[in-house]
Amino acid sequence: MSYRVAMDIGGTFTDVVRYDERTGAVVASKVPSTPGDLVEGVFSALGQVVDDLSGISHFVHGTTQGLNALLERKGGRTLLLSSQGIRDVYQIARGNGAEAVERCRKPEPLVPRSDVMEIAGQLSTCGEELIPLDEDAVRAAARRVRSERFDAIAVCLLFSHVNPAHETRVREILTEELGEDTLVVLSHEVAREWREAERTSSAVLEAYTGPTVRNYLGRVEERSAECGLTVPVHVMQSSGGLVTADYAMRRPLQTLLSGPVGGAMGGVAATWLLGRENAICMDMGGTSFDVSLVVGGRPDISAEARVEGFPVLMPIVNLHTIGAGGGSIAYAEAGTLRVGPESAGAVPGPACYGQGGIQPTVTDANVVLGRMDPAWFAGGLMSLNARAASTAICNLARELRLETRQIAEGICSVANAKMAQAIRTLTVERGVEPRDFALVAFGGAGAMHAVFIARELGISEVIVPRFPGAFSAWGMLEADVRRDLTHPYFRAGEDLSCADMSARLLELEARTLDALTGQGVEASRMCVEVAVDMRYEGQDHALTIPLDSADEPCVPGFLERITARHAEEYTRRYGYTAPEVPVEFVMLRGTGFGTFPRGVSAVLDSEPCDEARVVRDVVFDGEVHPTPVLRRSGLRGELAGPAIVVEETATTVIPPGCLASVDDNGFLIIKVCDRK
Repeated sequence: MSYRVAMDIGGTFTDVVRYDERTGAVVASKVPSTPGDLVEGVFSALGQVVDDLSGISHFVHGTTQGLNALLERKGGRTLLLSSQGIRDVYQIARGNGAEAVERCRKPEPLVPRSDVMEIAGQLSTCGEELIPLDEDAVRAAARRVRSERFDAIAVCLLFSHVNPAHETRVREILTEELGEDTLVVLSHEVAREWREAERTSSAVLEAYTGPTVRNYLGRVEERSAECGLTVPVHVMQSSGGLVTADYAMRRPLQTLLSGPVGGAMGGVAATWLLGRENAICMDMGGTSFDVSLVVGGRPDISAEARVEGFPVLMPIVNLHTIGAGGGSIAYAEAGTLRVGPESAGAVPGPACYGQGGIQPTVTDANVVLGRMDPAWFAGGLMSLNARAASTAICNLARELRLETRQIAEGICSVANAKMAQAIRTLTVERGVEPRDFALVAFGGAGAMHAVFIARELGISEVIVPRFPGAFSAWGMLEADVRRDLTHPYFRAGEDLSCADMSARLLELEARTLDALTGQGVEASRMCVEVAVDMRYEGQDHALTIPLDSADEPCVPGFLERITARHAEEYTRRYGYTAPEVPVEFVMLRGTGFGTFPRGVSAVLDSEPCDEARVVRDVVFDGEVHPTPVLRRSGLRGELAGPAIVVEETATTVIPPGCLASVDDNGFLIIKVCDRK
């Protein structure tokens, strides 16, 4: 046996995919998540697809433990150590006009001012020691950690991104005083970049979420060893790459968006198989709705982002998330219909789950409209209680003095409008035209709503993968090991020494290769990409400009070529350029990849079955349509809507007038029409 296995834990279900390296067959499964103990859910899901864990050759896990700790404000109590005189940098953050417009109120800091301690010692902007580190103050901080039972310590000292000596010594002292088990986060290891406010925020986020992530991944590794897993557990990073669980426990911030990013990487793999370059990836689960982009066959990634209002310095897939999913609760407010963001979750779940839920949800609305097969939900693993769904929707309809079907369609329409707006936030508001993209729909509920959302946005093509409910897990199988390193490099364009930049890039490339070696990547599977951050003189933010093999700084004309490329990217991003303003170099970046073979099959390991043309009444635009309910494994040729397609992990709704077909890779491609 030789299986590659990936798993994604959602708020309602845990999805798992197994790929057989010998036959190319794929098996997908879905089990209810276990909020009380997620580790139990992990191994319950594994048991659905693998009898013997020793047969696993590669295991990838996406986790939302860190993100949930942040969202629910259940992270570890953190002590922040800062340089003397900048104690308030974390509280004040940035007070510039752009931020004031963007956020009229800043998020509540994760570390109160009373839990910030100043440490004397000073470095110059070039990293030279001006004042020695006050080691007694560090030992005093250790005593406070012991007496007040802090869970983690974040350390952010001025100019440590240039010279980390003081921060490194702080950790040595804290380890001497507190032992190895206390989490100590150094800002230069989290983000070796300038801008103290953002670097401090990143360090605090890692310290705050770190204890939760470390505890969870430690238990997963321990249980894996007990069950016979012989290969390292890999964890998805926010950048769309993989690292070992051991590294993720040391750098937990990298896993902040671990779960949702799997869908983006699935979108990348889908565009490769489909021969397309651009896609909007929409992941609608039971609790949330995530949107990401694939542009030019690559995930849309930024070098920095904001998560829950907190700035983060790390490569991160651009995701926009809202509280809209199959479990989103519908309710009346001031005589109008509202949907979400509160969710019924896995327990008790929507009313139709029959587990005690009584509030109407999006899933209940779909059941009432006939858009789900109650007898074959999740491949027959669950039966839905249509009567309970109808009762929940009817009670809300009575409150709003409307008919049950009207409210059911209204719930779906409100949810669709919210999700369409989330897509506009990531596209239209950034100058991207969604009509130029295909819409890749996945998640347990995504394929039910995709065509309706596409209509709102003018998108003409919806692509539904063969196992939409487990697509994020499948995407993790297609991800590479990834390590990102940086080197501060402040130079005015006119002062650039091409020989010096070339030497620094070679050093960075060597460090990146060493980082991949530390992840167990063989030399034959390594590749490194380098880039440089540039900006116009006096600007605060920079653009990352990739360098290819022809961009050797020592080759004559390098400065002119890279300046022109910066101007092109600036024009693409902002619509204008400033050729009269000199450029500055800010940062060198190295990204190392440990590649895996491409093209994991998108076709499930299941025998074709007859189409089983069960016909049921389904409501579309207020009218009842007799609609066939078909098994996806039995689909052949073209299929005209209306139709309901059911499979092991999801349901696809094809409204009247739309035309669908299945391609050679198992993707269901729907041509979207306007409403009739």
